Amino acid sequence: MPSFDTIVIGAGPNGLAAAHRLASRGDRVLVLERGTTPGGGAAGAEFAPGFAAMPLAHLSYNLDARVARTMDLPRHGLRWANANLATTALSATGAHLRLEGPLGLTLTGEVSDRDRAAWAGLRARLLRFAGVLAPLRGMTPPRLAKGVGNPMGQLAKIALRARMMGADEFRELGRIFLTNVHDLLDDELETPLLKGALALDATLGIWLGPRSPNSVLPWLDRLAGATDGAQAALGLPMGGMATLGAAMARAAEAAGATIRCNAAVAQILTDGDTVQGLRLADGEELSAARIVSSLAPKTTLLSLVGARHLDAGQTTRARHLKTRGGAAKLHLALSAAPDFRGAALGDRLVIAGSEHAVERAFNPAKYGRTPQAPVMEIVIPTVHDPTLAPAGQHILSAIVQYAPPAPADPDAARTAMLDASLRVLEDHAPGIGALILKAEMLMPHDIETRWGLPGGNWHAGELSVEQMLFLRPLPGLSQYQGPIKGLWLASAGCHPGGGVSGTAGWNAALAMERAGK
Repeated sequence: MPSFDTIVIGAGPNGLAAAHRLASRGDRVLVLERGTTPGGGAAGAEFAPGFAAMPLAHLSYNLDARVARTMDLPRHGLRWANANLATTALSATGAHLRLEGPLGLTLTGEVSDRDRAAWAGLRARLLRFAGVLAPLRGMTPPRLAKGVGNPMGQLAKIALRARMMGADEFRELGRIFLTNVHDLLDDELETPLLKGALALDATLGIWLGPRSPNSVLPWLDRLAGATDGAQAALGLPMGGMATLGAAMARAAEAAGATIRCNAAVAQILTDGDTVQGLRLADGEELSAARIVSSLAPKTTLLSLVGARHLDAGQTTRARHLKTRGGAAKLHLALSAAPDFRGAALGDRLVIAGSEHAVERAFNPAKYGRTPQAPVMEIVIPTVHDPTLAPAGQHILSAIVQYAPPAPADPDAARTAMLDASLRVLEDHAPGIGALILKAEMLMPHDIETRWGLPGGNWHAGELSVEQMLFLRPLPGLSQYQGPIKGLWLASAGCHPGGGVSGTAGWNAALAMERAGK
């Protein structure tokens, strides 16, 4: 039986980050990937002949600086086509609003002087509060259990930083924590297009609407990320996000890790409560003293480990992990460049006419229905890199919200979601329908099948206040150690969540080192 020091399950960003760190210290590391190429959410499949593979993620907003620096990703092929994309909030009349710089530093369009001043103040507070919370992302959540050292020490440092902002700012931070995105924006701003763009940004890829309780906290977590050193900046790699996944894979291999694709894992093998290795779907068995799973916690715990190795409470909590995904992914192969009524096609384009439009799109999805007017984030990567499509042709990639995660009729829901999305696009880019050579709509259930994400949730577990920090993925399992000896959890379903950051994998490898494993 082939033997390794560590086997990493899953060659997504988290698995590759963990593999690189462990291989760099001298471990014999094997990475197993069920797909045909490494990269996870930063890898994709060709959806039309001659058009580049489109991954699940199409922009970078929180690539972990430790990961990028230590893996030396530029040396392995990562180049930014644009490390600070502007956002254009599209209007069906052509009266667009452009947000330039990280989180709309500059506004160009029809915005009142009052709103410009109000947004400048709110933006500064959001970035400041997100910056205070940013160190949480790189730490192992403390154990909140009796007799475990000083579990509050790390959190106390964060709290002290927050308190040092001053009494007024500290109270404002507490208020924002307890409010929702809709109320926060409605209290401060009047411009519907600005509020719509921000509401979509705050809820993109998560199962929360602007009116959902505590919806500001995941937004602050998103704003804590950075691209090329700039907080809250949005980056597009040259060649698309697939080049980021490929760069991470090359870096892991350069560090000594071996990556094996088309290798689905069926079971983690144990001797009592200790890892012995694993069995692949084809029956092959591999031996390892340590297994790092970057698969969703629900999959790892219930399918690969099994309930027999969990206590009754863990089994119940694992089964009830919330994994609803509300984001669909749309890919269009276009015969020519579309015209969004004069908007700059190299920008990140957003269709969300108001914060109410975002909430209205969420409402039907909660009851298993598709919205009549979905909201969406659009990127046309071929504007930055024409080699991604045949000469003169283009790719449109869109994250479309909100899609029902478990519709009664999946095929009918996919068709309805595509039709609704194309109607919205036609309203904002007249004639785009005539340019479509091929359309692909991936619903949450398609995302679950293709990328192995339960419920199609991009974070392998919902990002909500009751599933964050020391509650992620489950109480008692938030320090990356699994329920059996030698098993480590390192997926987006662990702290701090997903977003093609590599953070959970890096944190897990650090936790292994601290534990002497």
